[in-house]
Amino acid sequence: MRSRTASCSCGQLRIEVRGEPRGVGICHCLACQRRTGSVFAALASFAAPYTVTGTATEYVRAGDQGARFRFRFCPVCGTTVFHTEEGHEHASVSVAVGAFADPDFPPPQVSIYDCRRHAWVALPPGMTAYPKDPP
Repeated sequence: MRSRTASCSCGQLRIEVRGEPRGVGICHCLACQRRTGSVFAALASFAAPYTVTGTATEYVRAGDQGARFRFRFCPVCGTTVFHTEEGHEHASVSVAVGAFADPDFPPPQVSIYDCRRHAWVALPPGMTAYPKDPP
């Protein structure tokens, strides 16, 4: 089974995941825009188990529908590396695609919170877009 390692900019915080992503998507919600400092977040979901090395600082944010997400970022360089949904930490993890530093990483299939997408951001052909969270 293939493994991949994502890390922060300085390399202090790492996460190793196994297998292929369960899904890859981009999120245009305003919280993800603020969190990343970009116009969207690119995330890949992986099934557990996963292995974290290094020290993380955590930030918990409630989503629009009440779910609570625990984001982990490096206390040294500030890079957000991964997050989990409270109550589902042992089932899956979402990892920032850029933290893999792999230009051949699988492309996103879905775009969520498309209602917040910047007008100049064009989606790839065939991508499924949801106005907010998918049903």
